Amino acid sequence: MSNQPNTAGFIQITTIADNEDIRQVLALQQANLSTRVSDEIASSQGFVTVQHNFDLLQKMNGAVPQVIAKAGDQVVGYALVMLPSFQDLVPVLKPMFVVFDGLDYDGKKVSDYRYYVMGQICVADGYRGMGIFDGLYLKHKELFSGSFDFCITEIATRNTRSLRAHRRVGFETIHTFRDETDLWEIVVWDWSGEK
Repeated sequence: MSNQPNTAGFIQITTIADNEDIRQVLALQQANLSTRVSDEIASSQGFVTVQHNFDLLQKMNGAVPQVIAKAGDQVVGYALVMLPSFQDLVPVLKPMFVVFDGLDYDGKKVSDYRYYVMGQICVADGYRGMGIFDGLYLKHKELFSGSFDFCITEIATRNTRSLRAHRRVGFETIHTFRDETDLWEIVVWDWSGEK
């Protein structure tokens, strides 16, 4: 891609403001689905696995601000908050919530904490390696660490780029399991000790 900035200084980390932002998030998601990228790209650049639709993303944004990165008017990254209350709206994620709620973390059940799930994080091709991933998560911490004990998610172990990036930000693995689709690491970014 030509004429793209080579520093993150041109990137604004903000939240979804309108329907056009939602449409652009969905377009970026579609471009990075595991079913649409080659194995080589998936291995080196990462991928996303769950598809959202406009109505769901609009509801998610109505409940909690959804974090995005913009270069001018273009959405070039996003990091979605998936509240436990939304689990029935995304049936493919229901098993993940069941696993989370059955886990112990730091002496008590995950379900006993105030938590949310990183619903999905993605940075557009051409904007990777510029600090946007970290910026999206820093915005999460700024917006949500006062209301939640931690952010939790699961990452396919074959998504090595994502695992490395999450560890760099501060996530730690608390559980590994295999289901019918993949081997997964459950990772937590714990803010409870910072209050």
